[in-house]
Amino acid sequence: MGIIKAKQLVHEYIRRDEEGNTIGINRALDDIDIDIKKGDFVAILGHNGSGKSTLAKHLNAILMPTEGTLWVNGYDTKEEDNIWNIRQSAGMVFQNPDNQIIGTIVEEDVGFGPENLGVETKEIWKRVEESLQAVGMLEYRSHSPNKLSGGQKQRVAIAGIMAMRPECIVLDEPTAMLDPNGRKEVIRTISQLNREEKVTVLLITHYMEEVIGADKVIVMDEGKIVMQGAPREVFTRVEELKEYRLDVPQVTELAYELRKNGLAIPEGILTVDELVSEIARL
Repeated sequence: MGIIKAKQLVHEYIRRDEEGNTIGINRALDDIDIDIKKGDFVAILGHNGSGKSTLAKHLNAILMPTEGTLWVNGYDTKEEDNIWNIRQSAGMVFQNPDNQIIGTIVEEDVGFGPENLGVETKEIWKRVEESLQAVGMLEYRSHSPNKLSGGQKQRVAIAGIMAMRPECIVLDEPTAMLDPNGRKEVIRTISQLNREEKVTVLLITHYMEEVIGADKVIVMDEGKIVMQGAPREVFTRVEELKEYRLDVPQVTELAYELRKNGLAIPEGILTVDELVSEIARL
């Protein structure tokens, strides 16, 4: 079994009026099947309201399935006794790093998680150092988080999760509040953790450029999985993605338009370098 596996996962929200009477049921996840292997980098795309953040909350057992089953590292999320193990297996990084950073000094914040797990002091400091090194923030260890940029804060939040040694990190739109440089820093950091530390990464985003390096892309719409495959496969389906109100990376869009206008450029161009070499070939 993969590190994350969902079988016919359903999540329903009950809609109520101001008096608390039930007025309807919203199906936020509708019969979801996924299988993510250890060490994979999987990106989940979808428009607002597609169900991707609801799925993220299931991966950390913040929400429970209405129907179906979700296993994280072999643990069924419906079993209350498993919650501790699930949250140690899959660490969550949220949209706003300020909601996740609680220490007044960077290294204290990163050490907070392992301290709560009862890790001994010597091991905590070793983990703090390794985690800050892994996200490129070691030189800021004695800084106050308040003085850091958005991208740096988000890297500290990722280091705090890393210090707890999860096998999987789930990032729920971690770059939504960052400027383009901060976004690049965070994506570079998680790609490196995936490659070098073999951490399984689940990145939930609506920025197309962020998913180019993923092993697999899952596209969600109205609570269903509507497409999945390698980035190159998914981004060849430009018109279909637009039907789901999603863009494609700008360079993919440009290559698509050039091909539509008669240039013999292959489908699924993902980087500027690829497009340049194809144009040079012509």
